[in-house]
Amino acid sequence: MARRRTLTAQIQEVERELAMRRRVYPGLVSQRRMREGEAAEHVLRLECVLDTLRWLKVNRDRIRAALNEGEGGL
Repeated sequence: MARRRTLTAQIQEVERELAMRRRVYPGLVSQRRMREGEAAEHVLRLECVLDTLRWLKVNRDRIRAALNEGEGGL
């Protein structure tokens, strides 16, 4: 099985996980199985991952070009 996935697939997976956390974490907090601050931190971290992946997708052509310039245009 290939270990690589497209940025689009990765973004979709992070969006799915983020939606699940937003749905599940409030219940865990109300059951006192997770602290509110801990839940908020985990959601924030995943939002940051999503922002990074989206930025990479938008800028991938510029990133590739910059990497190619650094390798002598290969």
